[in-house]
Amino acid sequence: MFKNIISKRAFIPPLLMLSAMWFGYLLQTLGFFQSCFGAIIPLLPEGLLGIVTSPLLHGNIDHIISNSIPVAVLMFLLYQFYPLVANKVFIIGWLATGLLVWLLPPIDILTGDYMYTCTIGASGVVYVLAFFLFFSGVFKWNMKLLTISLLVVLYYGSLIWGMFPEELFYNLPEPSKISWQAHLSGAVVGSIIAFAFKNVGDRKKKFIWEFPNYYNEKDDKLWQEYKENHPDDFMELPYKKRDDIWDHLEELRRK
Repeated sequence: MFKNIISKRAFIPPLLMLSAMWFGYLLQTLGFFQSCFGAIIPLLPEGLLGIVTSPLLHGNIDHIISNSIPVAVLMFLLYQFYPLVANKVFIIGWLATGLLVWLLPPIDILTGDYMYTCTIGASGVVYVLAFFLFFSGVFKWNMKLLTISLLVVLYYGSLIWGMFPEELFYNLPEPSKISWQAHLSGAVVGSIIAFAFKNVGDRKKKFIWEFPNYYNEKDDKLWQEYKENHPDDFMELPYKKRDDIWDHLEELRRK
């Protein structure tokens, strides 16, 4: 049963992405990509490389584990239910999110001070996938895809809080290391891509009874066959003349 429902190809991209992430983390532990090399450094030329490499780098084991699970789940859903545009969504989302993070000025939202920041991690890609899957189902208004949208909201609805600086909710002794800019960029990019591809692939199915005046007796073959095989059922009944009281006047007088 599941062989006809689940595509084996949908497992390959998530596995490749996870392999690349963990290989990147292995290189970090071996001394490669030290300091801010490979990270997105906003508005600085040396930070442009991070647009490509930053999703493959992570700060520690907890960081990469926390990103690995949603990357695997959301990428599988993307390639399972949106195979026609999955590669475009993933590649465009990856690069566009990184570029947007690089273009955003690294300013402390509370103090207005300029900060030299190095952004790494696949969380921006996670936000691209989550927001694409949610809004694509809404834009297409297809029941199957809407179910995926609801699943994304159910399990990853709390992602919305990551789009805001932690300083708005907590008194932190030092600036947060979580990049709300990457989260916000991924959410914006994922939503835009969902709108751009809303007419590609599965869309809302409109059944014949949803069209006005959809029924035509001539198109109903079973009904036409029945009429041909049972003509007696459609013979007109003999007309009965309406009684007129004046026709019975003599009878009334005799009584």
